[in-house]
Amino acid sequence: MKIILTGSLGHISRPLTQELLQKGHTVTVISSKQERRAEIEALGAVAAIGSIEDVAFLTATFIGADAVYTMIPPPAFMDVNLDAVQYCSKIAGNYAKAVVDAGVKRVVHLSSIGAHMHEGSGLILMHHAVEKIWNTLPNVAVTFMRPTAFHYNLLAFIGGIKSTGMMASNYGGSDVISWVAPADIATAIADEIVLPLAGRKVRYVASDELTCTEVASILGAAIGKPDLQWMVISDEQLLAGFTAYGMAPKLAAGLVEMNAAMHTGALFADYNLHRPGLGKTKLTSFAKDFAAAFNK
Repeated sequence: MKIILTGSLGHISRPLTQELLQKGHTVTVISSKQERRAEIEALGAVAAIGSIEDVAFLTATFIGADAVYTMIPPPAFMDVNLDAVQYCSKIAGNYAKAVVDAGVKRVVHLSSIGAHMHEGSGLILMHHAVEKIWNTLPNVAVTFMRPTAFHYNLLAFIGGIKSTGMMASNYGGSDVISWVAPADIATAIADEIVLPLAGRKVRYVASDELTCTEVASILGAAIGKPDLQWMVISDEQLLAGFTAYGMAPKLAAGLVEMNAAMHTGALFADYNLHRPGLGKTKLTSFAKDFAAAFNK
């Protein structure tokens, strides 16, 4: 198959490129950076250098593709004027127009856990908005990949551990959270993108289901702090902490609301109804990377 991938050689797109090439597919990787060309071509893929803001470029790249994988790069969350829903909707609109104009019939899109929610999910609302745009295309088969919380997002706790000796957020303790490794997401996409499909499909991807207490124990053991605890603080306390750090107000409020939905379980409600088999990359493996980052 001829498959087009967005996401350059990021956490997911790099292993995805490698896996699809190993399976004999022809892969084109879109990147905005000319300096990525040699690295992409060294893997055996075709490099398409251009901007996802350029619909004409996307359309020309998508022509002849059997399938396209799309993802939206994280917006500049620290921008105080950022409207994340508007930003993501614009990029999704570019993808959708290019897919239609190029005649592509099969798309796999990287969405998120919680995209089923139309309110109360904070930052995840941008993924809900993007799925709505894809759902307007009547003749394109779309799989929405909904990964759970990424292992590497736990790196954000390093500063707090160093300054307070604990992990703290407005979720934690006995809350059961589903975590995922990018490598497992790549494997799921590689499997999904070659499957025939009509209409729409949601596929969740997860690697672990652990309480936050268990997460703290695993990470604590890796960094030499076996008694590490993950404490639950109030929404107000977390927001005050983000504000003191200098975080953009919209980002801070969005993160607090998203985390609160993790604490109540609302973010995982649809996931729990369609729980997938777990991937092979466990938090115990990521803990080594966590420890390396902690000890820098």
